[in-house]
Amino acid sequence: MKKKLIAPVILSSALLVGSIPLNVLAQPLESSKVSHVQASKEWNEKANVPFFVKERNAEKFSSSSSSNAINYLKKIQDKTGIQNPEKHLKVNDVQKDELGMTHIRFNQAVNGIPVEGSEVIVHYNKNNEIVSVNGRTNQTISNETVVKASSLTSEKALQTALASVKAPKELIAEPSTELVIYPFENKNHLAYKVNVNFMGEEPGNWFVFVDAKTGDVIDRYNGLMHADEHKTQTGSGLGVNGEHRKLHITRVKEPQSGTRFALADYSHANLEGIFTYDATSDWDSSNDKIYTGHSASFTSDYDRAAVDAHYNSEKVYEYYLNEHGRNSLDGEGMAINSYVHMGVDYNNAFWNGRYMAYGDGDGEFFIPLSAGLDVAAHEMTHGVITHTANLAYRNQSGALNESFADVFGALVDDSDWEMGEDIMAPAAKADGVTRLRSLSDPNSVVVSNPQRAAYGSGVYPAHMDEYYNMPLNVDNGGVHVNSSITNHAAYLIGEELGREKLGKIYYRALSVYLTSNSNFSEARQAIVQAATDLYGSESAEVTAVNAGFDAVGIH
Repeated sequence: MKKKLIAPVILSSALLVGSIPLNVLAQPLESSKVSHVQASKEWNEKANVPFFVKERNAEKFSSSSSSNAINYLKKIQDKTGIQNPEKHLKVNDVQKDELGMTHIRFNQAVNGIPVEGSEVIVHYNKNNEIVSVNGRTNQTISNETVVKASSLTSEKALQTALASVKAPKELIAEPSTELVIYPFENKNHLAYKVNVNFMGEEPGNWFVFVDAKTGDVIDRYNGLMHADEHKTQTGSGLGVNGEHRKLHITRVKEPQSGTRFALADYSHANLEGIFTYDATSDWDSSNDKIYTGHSASFTSDYDRAAVDAHYNSEKVYEYYLNEHGRNSLDGEGMAINSYVHMGVDYNNAFWNGRYMAYGDGDGEFFIPLSAGLDVAAHEMTHGVITHTANLAYRNQSGALNESFADVFGALVDDSDWEMGEDIMAPAAKADGVTRLRSLSDPNSVVVSNPQRAAYGSGVYPAHMDEYYNMPLNVDNGGVHVNSSITNHAAYLIGEELGREKLGKIYYRALSVYLTSNSNFSEARQAIVQAATDLYGSESAEVTAVNAGFDAVGIH
């Protein structure tokens, strides 16, 4: 069940963050201003430098250890831009995959403080040879002194963050605070990274960066991604569109209610369970409860959204387990929780960093969004992304986050290459709106949000020539629109290789090579390298991947 937390009362007004200007300047900039803009651009580029080093003659080590990786990074520090890696890198994660390769992920750090968005991944083959290194580094830090001492407490940073996003008193999880070095607007800030998660009419999974010296909000963005004694038995139900569903449910005894049947599935080994909750058509989490019925058959109209959410969650879980050997969203068997009947006439579904939530739709544009298997796969893939590459939900990295969720949505619901075709209301279909996005033909779908559409042709782009240059305050920099470019590349690759190979290549790229700030070009590199690992550098699979990205203008 959700943990209810009461946030401290905040009296100060919300702190505003600057946004990218939308107007085109009518007069030419003065030369001094041009120099400043150019210097700012150069600093920002140096603060987030991507690299991908592949070795023709791999160096062999006695073991695939982090210490050996550090020794290797010392030799190539001119290529990575990290001087003295033994001092400036911290091991974050070590993975061994089905090919026998070992992947060691480091965070760049100064005085033990991680540098936000800067990661290095060292890749060993099964023979303990380092074959490649990739990531992003901040090359502006080496000549700067980052003072570890903070004049602001983490508690005060939390209060500031809560006020800045107008968080309600009730939060759905304990907020987290972490001291980081945050590169922003020509300066490396010592800052608290605060994650605040709450529900309501405007739910949030906010990441707020608070200056550890001044207490000011530097930057912020909403990362909300638009899922023992019990004995599980078989039940049944009717879905939103009338499908008969076989369900795994649990018999429970409730005080004063007698025996009831809960949408709680404990049938999968090493999985905490699959649970579906009723949000009771509001945003007050105190009313939320595990979805139960009087019998093992869930057939009422109100039941249908819950039936589909429960059924689809298991289907997506089984896909990741059977196709990729992944046990749940975190790979370690975490509970899969879904909430249905969110709000009233709510036209959205989202992953909030901890669970999936589905609105019932307004009946005009959407029917209950849990009806779509591709929608469930999309939202649950956001959960997988959170626990792998953790792609930052803004600009191109955020578009990749959306794109990978769409790609796996189409791989799980493999009847077509469309997204959301099962959740459109009759009135929307009558108006010609039959799906949300198309991987096969992005241009065939209109960008219905007028604020987003104003930055491009008005239809979803299929090529970088059609890219929407949006500011951060519009769709987090275009995450839901520009994602269709990489979607189309995936479709072209999938048509050439088949869905199974596409899934294996994309899952490997996501779990092994991508980092939090990866852009489209780095995604191409990662996906090509994943295909190389699986099928060889001269394979038809690598050729198909390159051709797919060439076709959409990503180089």
